[in-house]
Amino acid sequence: MSKVDKIYFAAGCFWGVEHLFKKLNGVLETNVGYMGGNYENPTYENVCTGRTGHAETVEIIFDKDLISEKDLIKYFFEIHDFTEYNRQGPDIGTQYRSVIFYTNENQKKIAEELKKTLSEKFTVATSIEPAKEFYLAEDYHQDYYDKTGKQPYCHYKREVWINFKL
Repeated sequence: MSKVDKIYFAAGCFWGVEHLFKKLNGVLETNVGYMGGNYENPTYENVCTGRTGHAETVEIIFDKDLISEKDLIKYFFEIHDFTEYNRQGPDIGTQYRSVIFYTNENQKKIAEELKKTLSEKFTVATSIEPAKEFYLAEDYHQDYYDKTGKQPYCHYKREVWINFKL
C-alpha cells in the first residue's frame, strides 16, 4: 500500500494556500490549478470570469507516514476563513470558495467530522466534494510567493481547534 496520497483544497487565492501547505513536514509536493468546474482546460483568465465553475485549488501530495489526512484537513481550516461564502478577504467570486476535494472515503469522513465539529460554534461555508479533474494552472502561478518574495495577503495560520475536543 502506497504511503503517498493526494488531497485538494480550495480556500481563496491559491497562492497563499500553497505557500502555507508547502511548509508542512510530510507535504511532498504542491501544485496550483483549477477544479470543480464544467469547462475543459481552463486558463486563469477563464476562471476569473466566474463562469467556469472552477475554484482556485491546491493539489497536496503527501506522505501518510509523516502527516495524517486529519492533520492536513485541520490545517486547511486554520489557514483561511471557512465562514466566508464565495470569497476570501478581498477576493470575491465562486472561484474563491472554500472546498475540500477528497480522493478517498477516509478523507471524506474526516472532513465531514471536522466540519460538523466546527459547525457547533461557526457557520461553515466549506463544501466537501469528490475530486474531479485537476487542471494545472499556468507556470507563473506555481510557487508564486517563492518566486516573487511577497507574502500572502489573506492567508495565515490561526488557532481554531483550541475549544474543541478532537
